[in-house]
Amino acid sequence: MVLPHHTPYVTPHILHKNYAQSHDYEQFSNLIGRDLEYFSQAGFDMDRIQIKRNAPVALLYEDAIRNEGAIISSSGALINFSGKKTGRSPKDKRIVFEDTSKDDIWWGSVNIKMDEHTFEINRERAIDYLNTRDNVSQHNMLIRPTEEQLANFGEPDFIIYNAGQFPANRFTKGMSSTTSVEINFKRMEMVILGTEYAGEMKKGVFSVMHYLQPVKFGQLSLHSSANVGIENGDVTLFFGLSGTGKTTLSADPRRLLIGDDEHVWSDTGVFNIEGGCYAKCINLSAEKEPDIFNAIRYGSILENVVYNPLSRAPDYDDVSITENTRCAYPIEYIPNAQIPCVVDRQPTNIIMLTCDAFGVLPPVSRLTPEQASYHFLAGYTSKTPGTEDGVLEPIPTFSTCYSAPFIVLHPGRYASMLAERMAKHKVDCWLINTGWTAGKFGTGKRCPLKYTRRIVDAVHSGELAQAEFENFGTFNLSIPTSLEGIPRELLNPSIAWADKEAFQKELRKLAGMFTKAFALYESDVDEKVRLAGPHI
Repeated sequence: MVLPHHTPYVTPHILHKNYAQSHDYEQFSNLIGRDLEYFSQAGFDMDRIQIKRNAPVALLYEDAIRNEGAIISSSGALINFSGKKTGRSPKDKRIVFEDTSKDDIWWGSVNIKMDEHTFEINRERAIDYLNTRDNVSQHNMLIRPTEEQLANFGEPDFIIYNAGQFPANRFTKGMSSTTSVEINFKRMEMVILGTEYAGEMKKGVFSVMHYLQPVKFGQLSLHSSANVGIENGDVTLFFGLSGTGKTTLSADPRRLLIGDDEHVWSDTGVFNIEGGCYAKCINLSAEKEPDIFNAIRYGSILENVVYNPLSRAPDYDDVSITENTRCAYPIEYIPNAQIPCVVDRQPTNIIMLTCDAFGVLPPVSRLTPEQASYHFLAGYTSKTPGTEDGVLEPIPTFSTCYSAPFIVLHPGRYASMLAERMAKHKVDCWLINTGWTAGKFGTGKRCPLKYTRRIVDAVHSGELAQAEFENFGTFNLSIPTSLEGIPRELLNPSIAWADKEAFQKELRKLAGMFTKAFALYESDVDEKVRLAGPHI
């Protein structure tokens, strides 16, 4: 029987508005002993704030909705916004100049010096702000420990103080804006001020690994995707800048995805630095990218994606906030992911991807070890008209090691480690052009994806390694004379171009750009590597 003053069919804990919050405090925030001392020493006022450690997804949803006005989309993913900053701020990335790391860092426009005193000021500024807020941790993008690992975790090796909602004081020495992303390798800490863009934490951790892995552990950190064959267990690394097809080509139904962006090539194999993916969402559809589209569900976070206010359905074609819309999701949301994201086997192939809008590079070339080092250091692709305002013709982009904004050591150190590992394990290296053929952008056409996939399949099967090759002049590349399923003229741009004079002009033009860009590294590399580039 239900009495008039009773509420039927409601579980008792819902009637108590503090029931969940009380349990959350006991489970995730009740720090004692050594843990309490650790956070107190870090500067946190433990009498004023809650720190929720390793909180479950549902609790993170609740906090984001309650404290930040986040929205639950129709697919179940959380939608949130990064405010004024919708991309990284590379000119605000700084590394502390201190005794333990100063001799290893490649100082300059990529790694801007910061003195220790300024870091302390910004660190305290961040902590003071965080002491006015409840704190939760990054979840999707890093590797999530198991319950057993958490029980024996000990103290963290690295701390990120992310006070992104609070600006840096631009009148502080060394500050050029209200944004600052700074790393201190002596303190093993990072401070973020003035930007809420999630990519700053993701790539900040990558920069940390780009220092720690080579310097402290002797392992090679790489900006690459990686997959492994289901049948043969062969590993392939894919290097490539934005727009080259790195994510698309590493997704293969016959292979398991180790990861899509950041890896370490270790003495025993390859492992993913991350536990999630941070995919671009612009113009996303189930037809074009089914794996990514289907990963956008409960537990994923959409960043700066416009949504229908009635249905809460995301609109991936709307770029009114930014073209750099993103989704962060756990890697296990990808059906053919390798879990855990590690393979104890050395790579068999390396694929360096470029999108050549000048239309003169072959769709596939086999590289010598010296050429592999050269093209790794060059890191070439091209921007095409329409990708950015003011781009009216193809613009070459050279991003050394395919990760210029994130490297910490001199590029030559990464290149040397790559060459040593390739030689030791007899790894084949291929340069694959996913860009234009039979003419440059505007006159030619982009290489069809079906042909590029056929080339990648031939790499994995070993078929391409057994092909006959001919020399492609100026760049001195070895290119196959035939490959089943690929038109002969497509394999050699000098045949594909109808206007031979125009082809030679564009070929020499691009070769000159390579030579100019590589001049930055010439004095620090072996002569054989210097000679592995194009000759005009």
